[in-house]
This record gives sequence, structure tokens and C-alpha cells, in this order.
Amino acid sequence: LDRLVKAYPDWIASRDSEQVVLRNGARLAISDHRANKSFEDLLEQPDIDDMFYVPYPAGSIAKQPPKNFDPGRVRFEPLFATMYGDCRRNDVTSKLQTIEWLPAHHGGRIAVTSVNAVDKALAAVSRELDTLPADFIRFSVPTSGTYNCRAVAGSSVRSMHAYGAAIDLNVKYADYWRWSADPHFPIWKNRIPMEIVRVFERHGFIWGGYWYHFDTMHFEYRPELLPGEAMLH
Repeated sequence: LDRLVKAYPDWIASRDSEQVVLRNGARLAISDHRANKSFEDLLEQPDIDDMFYVPYPAGSIAKQPPKNFDPGRVRFEPLFATMYGDCRRNDVTSKLQTIEWLPAHHGGRIAVTSVNAVDKALAAVSRELDTLPADFIRFSVPTSGTYNCRAVAGSSVRSMHAYGAAIDLNVKYADYWRWSADPHFPIWKNRIPMEIVRVFERHGFIWGGYWYHFDTMHFEYRPELLPGEAMLH
């Protein structure tokens, strides 16, 4: 919870054991005191505490995760909607900034939110990826999308793409749990080099490849789930 306060200083003033206090004066309960939530409840009706139900394994070797180990897929929507806006009310598009994506490799232009300096963080990612050996570039160019006002597939909750705070890399090299032969028991697969994952993590982005419900092309800005050095960007 201290990381949460530190990650979003423009929005969160403080917290105590019961509430997170926003700079606009709003107070958000940390817990809804509902015990024994199902995994579906965690995704669809989380409280703030639930966002940390499993730790994000920054820097670890990628492998088949335990069942329902999805660090970062649980998002407390009232907090994110307060920060980034509600795309269904056209609150997000005015905050989008266009950045050059891997310009040395003609990656084109992408639009991401300027809230929480996500645009600057992703621009820093782009600069680092641009310097990787040529064999790595095909995974990042072209991208498969940033801002998209939509819900998570199969869910009623908003994707981080709906806030302009996520990016999907080249779908040609993506693996996704819903594409598994049996989505009820997805067998983890990944083709994204870990060198690329580390670049994103250094700038505050988590990777969907660590999830049991894996989405290996997906990265989203979630510095509260990362070690302290990631929050310097």
C-alpha cells in the first residue's frame, strides 16, 4: 500500500490502515471485508487490497504460473477511473499524447495517456528497445495497439487499454490463454524475449506473460507492483 501511494503522487495524498486518501478529498476503503472471494470476484469486484493478492515476480524466470496467479489483472476500477478518466464519457482522449515508437526502426506513432507521465515512461521504453540487437526488433514493431475503449475480453471491467495506459506488442509473436486448446486449463507459452520484459519493468510496466491467464504481448503501467527503482521514472 505504501508503494501505491508512492506510485501515484499526483493523485494519492496518504493512506492509513483503513482508507486511501486522494488529493481531491475522496476516501477509498482499502478493504470491503468480504472473505473467501472467488477468483472471478477478485477480477470483477475487487477492493484495493485485492490488487496485491499475489506479488508480481519482477526479474524472475518466466515459466508456467500457478493456477489463477495473475499479478496485475486485478484492478480497483474507481481508482483508475479517477486518475485516467472514463473513456465512455470521452474523458481519456483529451489526455492522450502521441509518441514515436522505435523511430530508428520505423515503428510509427502511438497514442498513450499523459496522466502519471505514462507517455514519458513509454517513450523511455521505446528509446531502450531501439538500441537492442536487430533480432529483438521484430517483437516490438509493429505494435498491436495502445488506447482502446473496451472491457477485458469475457469481462465487464475495463482494460488498461481503456485508460491509454497499456500497449500490445507484435501479435505475430504473441501467445494468449484464450487461444489455448483448452482455455479452462491453459498451457503457458511465450516467445517474447525477457530482455524486452526487463526494459518495460524498468520503466514501471508489468507484463501479462507472468499470468496464468497469459497475454504475452501485453504490458501495462502499474508501478505500484514493481520494486522501488521502477517508480523513479
